[in-house]
Amino acid sequence: MLELENIQVFYGPVQALHGISLHVDEGEIVTIIGPNGAGKTTTLKTITGLVRSRTGSIKFQGKRIDRLLEDQIVGQGISLVPEGRRVFPRLTVLENLEMGAYLRRSDRAGIQADIKRMYEIFPRLEERKAQLAETLSGGEQQMLAIARALMSRPKLLMLDEPSMGLAPLVVKGIFEIIQKINEEGTTILLVEQNARMALRVADRGYVLRTGEIVMEASAADLMKNESVRRAYLGEGIYSLEKNNGSVAGTGA
Repeated sequence: MLELENIQVFYGPVQALHGISLHVDEGEIVTIIGPNGAGKTTTLKTITGLVRSRTGSIKFQGKRIDRLLEDQIVGQGISLVPEGRRVFPRLTVLENLEMGAYLRRSDRAGIQADIKRMYEIFPRLEERKAQLAETLSGGEQQMLAIARALMSRPKLLMLDEPSMGLAPLVVKGIFEIIQKINEEGTTILLVEQNARMALRVADRGYVLRTGEIVMEASAADLMKNESVRRAYLGEGIYSLEKNNGSVAGTGA
């Protein structure tokens, strides 16, 4: 469904992505894990057109999208739940959902049907539909951000750090919702620092470090990999180094 090939991104003179290549197949949950500053958010922003790559290509369902405008990329069927939720604070829950369907604004009947579906997936949002988004709890805002993204009817939903700043019980609920959305037919690309939770729900994963992919494997294999366990699953102090396309450790 999605294919990135040799993507290089610069912020001024600083190179953020060093020729990364990855793919997401239809129906999968794929996660990207790695330390702060590794380039995970930049990868998602590049896919959505918020940041432009200097080299390489991005294809979605076989069509190049790396030179399309941001709204055109959304129109192709890609939606992003940004880091930090970024709901519209002075709009109500309902108005935020309507904004998510902006590109479909002539389809009033379809929008109303989708709002009803969002309320079924997120009952708390229906209870809060007339409240300003800024008055919601962190968990409720994350639910709203996901629901708003779903209002564009994406084929590929990308989530950037959905667990950030949330209590463990709320995080568990958010990840259950992510799994449910996937089971209902939406492909998911997940960036997440909570590597343990991400790998539990994902089919495959990539490890990104300093703008380079240093490992790709099934989620199950990453969970069992000693290097990943030490570096990202809280089982010791560890560093990842690129070593002939695999992960190697220095120290324990």
